[in-house]
Amino acid sequence: MNSRTADLDQRPRTHELGIDKRYFDLIASGKKTTEIKVNDSSRKRLKEGDLLRFKCRDEKVLTRITRIARYADFDGMFEQELVSSVNPTAAKAHQLRSIREIYPPEREALGVVAIGIELVES
Repeated sequence: MNSRTADLDQRPRTHELGIDKRYFDLIASGKKTTEIKVNDSSRKRLKEGDLLRFKCRDEKVLTRITRIARYADFDGMFEQELVSSVNPTAAKAHQLRSIREIYPPEREALGVVAIGIELVES
């Protein structure tokens, strides 16, 4: 591999993710700094420094991944992550209920990824 190919491999990738309006607005305002997903195959490709573009209808906001942490389940994730960074408008119990409405047990069994994000542009 020559140095130019190596440089191309080091460039951050841009990933795109659709998201619900209430969470999109929290990200766009800079209040939500951790996004949580199940650790499926597409999340395994995420790397610190990559760009993550969130979409909601015709709105988009670009963020940079500042960190990635993986957990066995949502309970374990909330033992380590700041609840307010995931959703500053909801308590932990409410967030767990909401997340489990989105992800059934078989999806949670894949593991959980907490993605630290910072705004690049809004």
